[in-house]
Amino acid sequence: MNKLAIPSRRVSVAPMLDWTDRHCRQFHRHITRHTWLYTEMVTTGALLRGDAQRHLEFNPDEHPVALQLGGSETADLAQCAKMAGEWGYDEVNLNCGCPSERVQKGAFGACLMSEPELVADCVKAMKDAASIDVTVKHRIGVNDVDSYEFMRDFVGTVAEAGCQTFVVHARNAILKGLTPKENREIPPLKYDYAYRLKQDFPHLEIILNGGIKTTEDMDLHLQHVDGVMIGREAYQNPYFMASFDSRFYGDHSPVKTREEIITCMVPYIHRQLELYGNDGKGLRLNTIVRHMLGLMTGLTGARSFRQILSDSKKLALGNPELLLEAVARMQQVALQEKSREEQFSE
Repeated sequence: MNKLAIPSRRVSVAPMLDWTDRHCRQFHRHITRHTWLYTEMVTTGALLRGDAQRHLEFNPDEHPVALQLGGSETADLAQCAKMAGEWGYDEVNLNCGCPSERVQKGAFGACLMSEPELVADCVKAMKDAASIDVTVKHRIGVNDVDSYEFMRDFVGTVAEAGCQTFVVHARNAILKGLTPKENREIPPLKYDYAYRLKQDFPHLEIILNGGIKTTEDMDLHLQHVDGVMIGREAYQNPYFMASFDSRFYGDHSPVKTREEIITCMVPYIHRQLELYGNDGKGLRLNTIVRHMLGLMTGLTGARSFRQILSDSKKLALGNPELLLEAVARMQQVALQEKSREEQFSE
């Protein structure tokens, strides 16, 4: 994709820890050309004191792609935002919504919603340092503070620092008593908060995240906000995204079939294993294949497809052709099922 023709953030796939790595994003890009893709959250410490290349490297096909940062030190965030621009990302996003104990210890993530002035300072420093858009992803509240006014004032303060795009995960972040998984499911969704935010700040780009599972959901929300961000559904049922380019971006180019996507991924996996599977870098076949388990969701034989791609003995052989074997097995099961149905109908 030509970086000069970046599509709008009308649809995006959420940053998901341990899920949306560069292999997952490469896979998703074969399904949708225009949907925005986000990295997993990367802490400033990991970039400044760890293996920056490992965290920042991405495939050229991934554009439009955004780097999500976790941190609360203004200077560190500024330096990392500059790195994001230098590496070619289209956006750098500050995480103000993650509720895990890990980020609480570092006083960032959802904790930052209680410090809007600090977030504003961080955003200003990032904008001064970066050549790309700086955006913020946040919750609607923290713990028992869940008034609309709390979120409105947070956004207003940060917007004054120059942030124009806010991704609203429409649930509270409960910092004590709930796991990160429970924080994605138990606090009630309050979509109306995001709708009101767009009404109060019509000049800002407001993107809604949380519990969105169907294109009908997306159509409804897009009547009220500028964009929608899909989370677990995009990962667990990725071919759900195959209609996005046509439906939301007006691009009616042919969509790859599931089988064509598999065919495209096989040489990619071969190359990645050649580059990173040796010399102690640790890339294994399952590192990539695990992102593809949901590709056949809803089709006859999907269970057989997943079983083959989850077979530890087969995966240990490290041969990407395993994907083709899984497709062939699924098709075989589908033919057998069709044959049985025809017998019963006679």
